[in-house]
Amino acid sequence: MALVAALGRAALALFREAGGISLLGIYVALCLLRGRIDWAELRRNLYKMGVISVPIVVLTAFFTGGIMVIQSGIFVRRFGAYGLLGWGAGYAVFREVGPILIGLMFSGRVGANNTAELGTMTVTEQIDGLRALAIDPLPYLIVPRVVAMMIAMFCLLIIGDAIAIGGGMIMSNLLLDVEFSTFYVSFADNVKLWDLWVGLIKGVFFGLCIALTSCHFGTSVRGGAAGVGRAVNDAVVAAALLIMVSDNLLTMVLR
Repeated sequence: MALVAALGRAALALFREAGGISLLGIYVALCLLRGRIDWAELRRNLYKMGVISVPIVVLTAFFTGGIMVIQSGIFVRRFGAYGLLGWGAGYAVFREVGPILIGLMFSGRVGANNTAELGTMTVTEQIDGLRALAIDPLPYLIVPRVVAMMIAMFCLLIIGDAIAIGGGMIMSNLLLDVEFSTFYVSFADNVKLWDLWVGLIKGVFFGLCIALTSCHFGTSVRGGAAGVGRAVNDAVVAAALLIMVSDNLLTMVLR
């Protein structure tokens, strides 16, 4: 009976959080349809979440492209398939590896910070203070952050894809002695524009997942400073889970 009770509590907690995230998404969509958004807050969050994240995304993307070449280098040497190196690296980075790794990095940096910031505002009753001043916190705090994360993920993925391909090209030349022109021709002739768009569409959805989870756990935090810590942990775990689930669903749809 104890096991059944524990499973029941876990299921109820899961459905409660899933319902809260879904309701938050509906409220955000309604605000956007009505044009209720604080544009100054949006610009501030675009800088904080997007521009400041560029250095870590560049580093992540560069080594991601290099890893693709290192992993495939064994088989390239064995079969002499140097003409497929650019295609393999580009296809994997554009469609899967780039969006997932950058999304997880974005969640760890931006999502966790957003949860902590909103959680601190919640436990110190700053959000209640906004309501007391007749300021709706949803269009003022939540909607700009959701939109900013979606736009930031889209733009960061474009930068990350370019850096990853450059990193793969450099590593293929250093490790496998593959000419830049060979790598580029293999990449340009075989990787399609749709492969890039698949990754960018995934990135927008990943940004939405990170934004909704971080905002939900940040605004529903309870228990003071310890509660903020638990909320950050729950938000990062939930965002990673949603990224993997949405990646599987989008991969089946965007073939």
